[in-house]
Amino acid sequence: MNAYTRAALPPSLYADTARPPVATPPLDGDRRASVCVIGAGFTGMSAALHLAAQGTDVVVLERNEPGWGASGRNGGQVNPGLKWDPDTVEADFGPELGRRMVAMAWDAPNVVFDIVARHQIECEASQAGTLRAAFQGNNVAEIRAAFEQGARRDMPVEFLDGPAMRTAMGTDRYLCALLDKRGGHVNPLGYARGMAQAAQQLGVTIHGGTPADKIWREGTSWKVATPSGTVTADRLVIGTNGYTDDLWPKLRRSVVPVYSGIAASEPVPDDVAREIFPLRGSIYELGKITTYYRLDRWNRVLMGGRCRQTDISEPSDVQWMVDYARRLWPQLAPYKWTHGWSGQLAVTPDHYPHIHEPAPGVLVCVAYNGRGVAMSTAMGPQLARRTLGGTAAEIDMPITDLKEIPFHALWKTAVSARVLYGRIRDYLHI
Repeated sequence: MNAYTRAALPPSLYADTARPPVATPPLDGDRRASVCVIGAGFTGMSAALHLAAQGTDVVVLERNEPGWGASGRNGGQVNPGLKWDPDTVEADFGPELGRRMVAMAWDAPNVVFDIVARHQIECEASQAGTLRAAFQGNNVAEIRAAFEQGARRDMPVEFLDGPAMRTAMGTDRYLCALLDKRGGHVNPLGYARGMAQAAQQLGVTIHGGTPADKIWREGTSWKVATPSGTVTADRLVIGTNGYTDDLWPKLRRSVVPVYSGIAASEPVPDDVAREIFPLRGSIYELGKITTYYRLDRWNRVLMGGRCRQTDISEPSDVQWMVDYARRLWPQLAPYKWTHGWSGQLAVTPDHYPHIHEPAPGVLVCVAYNGRGVAMSTAMGPQLARRTLGGTAAEIDMPITDLKEIPFHALWKTAVSARVLYGRIRDYLHI
C-alpha cells in the first residue's frame, strides 16, 4: 500500500500558541468500526465525541491532522445563531422545525463551552459575549429587530447604543450593537486538538495522514479506501466542509469554498487593551463584507474578514485589516502585526447549513456560512442522534437533497469580485 504524506500545519498564530497535537498515526491495514467519520474538524470531532459517549465504536479518517483546515484557522469566535434572524428561520421552515432550529442554533455556544469545561480543554476559552454591531444607519433597524426577536424568545440579549456602545467598544465607529451573552471565543486549533484528545479518551481511533479516497457499498456495510488500508463501517458521517473534494458525488459542487483571512498583532499593554475593547468579547460587523475581531488572552488583536481567494502567510497579505484596526483605534499605531493567515469556510446559496442523507447509513453535514465554531460543534450531538437512531431519529435541522450549484466553476471569480466590491462600499459607507 502507498503511504500518504500529510501536509504540514499552515503557519498561524494558533500554530505557534495552541496546545500540542495529539498522536494520530495513519491507518495501517484494514479494520472495522460501527461508524466511520471522515474529516477531523469540529463537525467530525464533535460527532465522534458524542457517538463515543454513547458507547459507539468510531474511527475518524483525516487527510492531515485534527484542526488542519478551517477549524484550526478561523477567528475563534463562538457566535450564537444562524445567518438569518429567528423570525426568518421560522418563516422559512415553519413554526415547529423553525422553532427547534432557533433554539438549537442560538444555544450552540453553550455546547462549546460545556465541552470545554467537561473535558478540561485548554484553549483560551472565554464566554464574554458576542457583539453584532452596525456602523451604517440602514443597519440600525436590523440590529434592533434582531434584539427584539431574541428578547421575545427570552434570550440573554441586550441592545447597546449611545454611551453604552463607546463603553463596550472603545471606538466611536458604531451606532449600535446586539450583545448576546452566550457568545465568546476560543483558540480554535487548541479546541480542535482538545476535542480530539477527549474523543480518544472515550475510545475513538483517529487516523491522521489518511485521506479517504473512495467509498462504496458492500452488502449492508460501507467500505472506505485510503492509501494505507480500508475501513468497513455500518454508517458514515462526512464533515469535510470547505475542503470537500470529489469523494462523494456532487458534494463538492454543492458548496462554495470561501477564504477568510486573519491578522494578529503583538500583545498590547493592559491599559491599551482596556481602551480599545473593554468588553473583551467577540464582535462582527453588519456590512457588505463581514469584518470580525477580538482580543486574545495575551492582548493580541485578531482582525478577520474576507481576503483574496488563496492561502496567505503574512500580515502584509491582509494589510487592509491592519489599516482598519488602526482606523478604529489610533493607539494601535506603534504596535507590530506578527501573523497573517487564511482558511476556507463553506457557504451555500441559501446561507443555511446543509445536512444530507444521500444513501442509507450516510450523513453529510457541511457549510456553516461563517458560524462554524459553535454550529459545527452543536451539530455533533445532532448527527450522533440521527446516526444511531436512523431515519426515524428527529434532529433540529432540516435534512435536504444534495444539489449541485449551477455554474459552480464560476463562483470563485464571483466571490473575489464581490469581496472587493463590498469592501469598497463598506469603506465609503454606501
